[in-house]
Amino acid sequence: MDPAGSITLVIVLFVLMLLASAVRILREYERGVIFRLGRLIETKGPGLILLIPLVDRMVKVSLRTIVLDVPPQDVITRDNVSVKVSAVVYFRVVDSAKAIVEVENFLFATSQLSQTTLRSILGQSELDELLAERDKINKQLQEIIDMQTEPWGIKVSLVEVKHIDLPQEMQRAMAKQAEAERERRAKVIAAEGEFQASAKLADAAKVLSVDPAALQLRYLQTLTIVAAENNSTTLFPIPIDLFKPFMEHRSK
Repeated sequence: MDPAGSITLVIVLFVLMLLASAVRILREYERGVIFRLGRLIETKGPGLILLIPLVDRMVKVSLRTIVLDVPPQDVITRDNVSVKVSAVVYFRVVDSAKAIVEVENFLFATSQLSQTTLRSILGQSELDELLAERDKINKQLQEIIDMQTEPWGIKVSLVEVKHIDLPQEMQRAMAKQAEAERERRAKVIAAEGEFQASAKLADAAKVLSVDPAALQLRYLQTLTIVAAENNSTTLFPIPIDLFKPFMEHRSK
């Protein structure tokens, strides 16, 4: 091959390489932030993107929702209880240019911001509030993190406190408290039952006192209930009136 042909081949290969570097294809969920000689030009995508070789540089940004796992954080609640709390943050990029220009690494920045906000907010809450009002705390975390990441072009859609690790001493104390509460409820229910039963017995006594025959019928009914069981005891009903002469004679 002559020198002219070799030079032509090299030039063609170089041009093809430049053309290849100038063509970019972005997926539906991707956007390209274009920098021309270091200056932000525009955001393009999705589809076919043409760049000026050696002049333009493109940074791809995904617009899909990112699930960020916040590692367990040591938190001291307002009532001085030490707990470990982990959470999960759902966010997405809504402005690709801001996510690249306004912050160096938006994923790392959002992670660090979520950790510090988690410790700050949970430190202002009591343990009972942390356990019982989880939805309220999640909403408060979401609003604060979303407000702070808005200048970065990031929208935080959801924050969920995932796990709360309590010390063993606190778990035992809460178990004792729950057991005591159940015992208190059981005693209250038993006392209410005794009170209602005593009221019914008083009403029954008033009814039986009106007619002595009713008391005798009740006595026979009780005998029937006792005799229905398998036992060797035999009861003979004796009218109560038979004992009145003996009781009157003894009183004299």
